Amino acid sequence: MNPIDTPNPTPPSAAARDMAGGNVSIDRLQLPSTALYQQVAERLRSKIMAHTLAPGSWIDEQALAAEYGTSRTPLREALKVLAAEGLVTMKLRRGAYVTEVSQRDLSEVFHLLSLLECDAVGVVAEQATSAQLDDLAALHAQLEAAVTDADAFFAANERFHLRLLEIADNRWRNQMVADMRQVMKLNRHHSLLKDGRLAASLQEHRDLMTALKARDAERAKHLMRLHMAQGQEAAAFP
Repeated sequence: MNPIDTPNPTPPSAAARDMAGGNVSIDRLQLPSTALYQQVAERLRSKIMAHTLAPGSWIDEQALAAEYGTSRTPLREALKVLAAEGLVTMKLRRGAYVTEVSQRDLSEVFHLLSLLECDAVGVVAEQATSAQLDDLAALHAQLEAAVTDADAFFAANERFHLRLLEIADNRWRNQMVADMRQVMKLNRHHSLLKDGRLAASLQEHRDLMTALKARDAERAKHLMRLHMAQGQEAAAFP
């Protein structure tokens, strides 16, 4: 019996040959550095942090899509990201709203932040290298320089706390703190504007740096606990 004749297979394309040989074209596979929905999320996040979109306000998807020149699909994906961060609240059949932080929210967030950051500062006091303590001292110097500028002080304060967590080196703790600090930012900035709070916060940081340089873990944890308690009191609603 004669073998069954089969048509010659279609020759592989140049792209397929390149991929098979490991010569993948960079130009053909290059993706945008940031997905569109991530860019939209960053813009919305900035609006929320600046209170251009105030807590409790309804997010007009149609108007924002027109403003950004996008369809509503990337906008909705961006809202999902911000909802996961706690900055946006999705309400059934009503749409998306900027999250309002209640007194209970603040109390619960500060309680957990205190536990996590007190633990972190104890680790830093015991285990940080001299170079790492120098990093913290340099960030503290930025706080000293920003004592008359609330915006600059807030940014320097954020850098100090994040570096402290990086040095303590627990990625799960870092992620939890990052998520909670996003929520806290909805009103934390304004707490520094309360009379005397900025100067008090700076003194608390000075005391904390002294304890870290002395490698006194117990005192560092005690001071961080007080720092968080004072921050919570300042952030409390009138």
